[in-house]
Amino acid sequence: MNLENITAGIPLKEAKKALIMIHGRGASAHDILSLSRHLEVKDFALIAPQADHHTWYPYSFLAPIPQNEPSLSRSLDRIAEVVAAIQESGIEKENIYFLGFSQGACLTLEFVSRNASRYGGVVAFTGGLIGDHLSEENYTGAFENTPIFIGTSDPDMHVPVERVNETETILNKMGASITKKIYDNMGHTISQDEIDLANQLVFNPK
Repeated sequence: MNLENITAGIPLKEAKKALIMIHGRGASAHDILSLSRHLEVKDFALIAPQADHHTWYPYSFLAPIPQNEPSLSRSLDRIAEVVAAIQESGIEKENIYFLGFSQGACLTLEFVSRNASRYGGVVAFTGGLIGDHLSEENYTGAFENTPIFIGTSDPDMHVPVERVNETETILNKMGASITKKIYDNMGHTISQDEIDLANQLVFNPK
């Protein structure tokens, strides 16, 4: 596995479930891993890739995709490498989970939608699919009722609610079991309610 992946939780070779955590622009793998103490993931292997220069791609996620290349493709490849390493350790896709915040949430949603399958679950704290417009032909596979939670603020300085709604529509068409919650004037942050819903819907559903 890439040395720039920071790990925590249960060692990968001993774990039955794994969570890939994707940090936001300007943040670090250690930052996003610190969120895990608020999540019901004590029996998970935790893997957090570190972006070069703390950013996964240079411009807004709403910019035309070519403007964010080759960084975007490299970043998607990084996640694919982590998924492959997790599978090589013996964990199946249905026990692989994803979580991201802000730019990391956008990258998370883009990766799982380009590689849809029955995953354990997906949590996107303030994010949407990437590009100046969305082309459904870019997204392949079927989620087979994978639980996906997206939480966001209205307004948000980086992620317009319209893009979150567009993303929800596409994920629904691809068979996700999606829950979206929009918070009035929450700001660009992660709320306790979002954490509670992530635990209830994705990490430890009753």
